[in-house]
Amino acid sequence: MLGSTVINHRQHVGLQELSALAGVTHSFLGPDKTYKFIQDDASGESALVRSCFRLFENLELTCAVGQLVHETIQAHQRVYGTGSGCLLFLAGAWSRAAVECLQRGISVPHVVAAMSEAIEVCEDVCRICSISIEGLGATQSEEGGAATPHGSGLQLSKKSVPRASRASCHKTLNISGQRKIKLSRHFYEAEAKTQPDQPEPPNITYLADALSHGCVDAMNLAVEANRLQSKDNQDVGCSTFDVTKVLTCVVPGLPEERSCVLPGCVVLLSVEQASVALRLREQPVNVALINGDLSHAFRHLGFKRPAGIQQVSDRSALLGSSPEEEWLVKVVALLLNLEVKLILVSGLASEKVIQRCCGHRILVVEKAKASVLKAFADATGGVPVTYATQLTKHCVGTGAKVATWRELHESATAVNISARGNGGLVTVVLTSCVRSKLQALEDQFWACAHRLHRALKDRAVLPGAGATEMLCVRRLQKRAGHRSETSGAPTEAEGAVNPYRGEVFRLMADGLIDYVSTVMFNTGRFSKVKARTALRQQLQECNGHVGTAAKFSQVFSEGENEDGAFVSEAKPAGAPAMKVYDNLSVKQEAWRKALDLVLLVLQTDAEVVTGVEQKTAAEENLMLL
Repeated sequence: MLGSTVINHRQHVGLQELSALAGVTHSFLGPDKTYKFIQDDASGESALVRSCFRLFENLELTCAVGQLVHETIQAHQRVYGTGSGCLLFLAGAWSRAAVECLQRGISVPHVVAAMSEAIEVCEDVCRICSISIEGLGATQSEEGGAATPHGSGLQLSKKSVPRASRASCHKTLNISGQRKIKLSRHFYEAEAKTQPDQPEPPNITYLADALSHGCVDAMNLAVEANRLQSKDNQDVGCSTFDVTKVLTCVVPGLPEERSCVLPGCVVLLSVEQASVALRLREQPVNVALINGDLSHAFRHLGFKRPAGIQQVSDRSALLGSSPEEEWLVKVVALLLNLEVKLILVSGLASEKVIQRCCGHRILVVEKAKASVLKAFADATGGVPVTYATQLTKHCVGTGAKVATWRELHESATAVNISARGNGGLVTVVLTSCVRSKLQALEDQFWACAHRLHRALKDRAVLPGAGATEMLCVRRLQKRAGHRSETSGAPTEAEGAVNPYRGEVFRLMADGLIDYVSTVMFNTGRFSKVKARTALRQQLQECNGHVGTAAKFSQVFSEGENEDGAFVSEAKPAGAPAMKVYDNLSVKQEAWRKALDLVLLVLQTDAEVVTGVEQKTAAEENLMLL
């Protein structure tokens, strides 16, 4: 798994393992990702992956660092749905920076302090160069009529941009003379105006295109899902995107062009259940909502059996029927009495329940998300219950509909379950003739959906295509010189507190340069050396008086000719400049988690290598997460 990586067991093994683990995911960075085949030597089974999240799901990790990395990526993916590749890459790059610091004789406390300060500098840069999405893509530039976002040509200049602190709530940022935006930890709010004007909504199509990161088809599906939600929730409009009410249904055997978005809930059913659905189609049915498993043995998490009770005899056993059979007869009789024809279960249903219900033309759908139950509860008036025996006429919803979407093959049928309004519930149907690609296509869609969701939730985005990272590099390199921003002389206080601050800052900046150059290398237009050379040239040319963000973004539209010189791609006259955005909260959290991972491994390694003699020393050197 670690390939040809050589690990020196005499020094900080954890940091070296972290760097080696991060190295296997470099090809997953940027819009031009490549597929990897993971093969099990024991069983011969293989998996096709296109993200570091799926890669670590299919790896058998035995080292403690590997387990820690996997848990960190899982936690980040559950919340943000994207950015795990950036997280892991920077964790590896900054772990190498930490090893370099230790080899130079810098103590662990100094490394921890300087790295923590460096990430605060990067977060400050993110706050400064954030772009409000209000009215984004709605204005037209004077040249060529191309859509220009507010905040294009952002620059990190002391004269034009005030430094924002974490507690700042009153500073303002004048972006290109167009808009004043309030900086605060609650993102950006419109400046108080004399007129009660509503904020201009963002251009969803423009915003989504800039956030697609190469996955155009997947982002188009996300935009369509947002449009259907907005149609159901007219009071909210398209300014929000609730991904909890978005479902995916993967359908093998159809071309990828047949992927679509449908209102309601689309599920794959077996032949027996599909026959029940055919009998129920296009007629309003009563629906029961079960929040748990539909089985005799199911008990909710808070259930505890009474202590000290011993069963002496079982009357049902004497009569030749089991408790499960009695429960099943009771439940089916209750469902028939309430005229229930559809049951949505958040958990699993026992095979006996499904068969018995199919015999009475009752459709059972398993593994329904909590958002699905809530949407159907709102649309039908049903009340979710934990146990089927709790059902009453007041808990049963009305007005649900079942329709057959497509008969796929002899063993499965896609069925669309809907209700009045659907409550914003939509299903993205993903199709492919290559079964092994379905997981990757689903991951691409969810990444795009989460990027659009986060942008609308944050109400702000960051300059993409490596621009934000390079702005951080400029700020870190500037701070690394220990120079006063007013006089240019060395700052004695900063040097006295941490004399190695500059060295650590420069190494952290190198990690960000390595990240951007790797993304450029993955495009196929740059070698790794040429990419780093191009970035360093741009760093030297940017003097704070030009559009820094646009300058760095332009590097991605360049390539190498046969002589090795950089040339810009030819663009039609009047064509809009390339605009790429990143998510504010996702990038900040990925950076924080990457550094937390490095510092945790660093301090753990330090205890293993050097030991801790006193309790006070342990308390000072350990970072509590």
